[in-house]
Amino acid sequence: MLLQINKQLEKMMPLITPISVVLGVMLAGYIKDLAFIIPWVFAFMTFSGSLNSSFSSLKEIIHHPKPLFLILFLLHILMPLFAWSTGKLAFGDDSLTITGLVLAMAIPTGISSFIWVSIYRGNIPLTLSIILVDTFLSPFIVPLTLSVFFQKSVQIDAVPMMAGLFGMVVLPSFLGMLFNQFAGKSAAALSSRLSPFSKLGMAIVVMLNGAVVAPYLKEVNLKLVLIGITVFCVAFMGYLISFIIANLLKYDQGTTVAVTFNGGMRNISVGSVLAVTYFPAPVAVPVVIGMLFQQVLASLYGIIMKRHFSRKVLQEGHSV
Repeated sequence: MLLQINKQLEKMMPLITPISVVLGVMLAGYIKDLAFIIPWVFAFMTFSGSLNSSFSSLKEIIHHPKPLFLILFLLHILMPLFAWSTGKLAFGDDSLTITGLVLAMAIPTGISSFIWVSIYRGNIPLTLSIILVDTFLSPFIVPLTLSVFFQKSVQIDAVPMMAGLFGMVVLPSFLGMLFNQFAGKSAAALSSRLSPFSKLGMAIVVMLNGAVVAPYLKEVNLKLVLIGITVFCVAFMGYLISFIIANLLKYDQGTTVAVTFNGGMRNISVGSVLAVTYFPAPVAVPVVIGMLFQQVLASLYGIIMKRHFSRKVLQEGHSV
């Protein structure tokens, strides 16, 4: 029964986050005081997602390190720089909104990218190793990136943020992989049972984050529309740039799929938790809006890549 529920929830992934944001805004008065449970729910989600990962996934990095370095470059240098430049162009001196845009791009790759990579037959060992390395580096990379861009304009509480990332992401991931290492098939069985609860956990996290920033989302004005358009464009470009670079480097289909999804997706839930916990509420607005587009864009790029590779196979067939 849990497997059937999980399959249904996977199909609904593009709808779960937007609906949760809307519900969070509508029910803000009743649920915003429950925001303190967000890090705990998120830690559970990370643990559940890590049960399919093992330390042996890291072997992929030793054999094929270039895609990993490319992803880290895209995630933590190119896209934060692109977000900062776009933010400056669109919002001028509004440092809080620009901080939110950069934070949305500086956070580690999304664990849910594993789902999309497996659906479109991408390189799963590479994806697992990217998620693994990026997760463990995140407590250092995220505060460092924000400090580089906003040292003077926004106060960055780097040490509490590092501790938060360690507690929500690194420690649960390590425990999940440790369980996988010693429990083997039992870990896979537990993972499949926890998966539907993990997806419901994501809905809860998104809903509570929506409740916290509700005052900034309830009043639809020109600035909110501009933030929405900017976030969509930046997120769209994350996927597009990753896809183009993977094709220019002539990666095979599996690696291209892995690079595109991992380069485009972000652990947007952890971004919103960081924004809500360590920054003024306006910083969280671009991050929460980013939740509306994340799964929809992943679905769109899955279709684009499927058509691209089908066309490629046809062209190769004609040339033979």
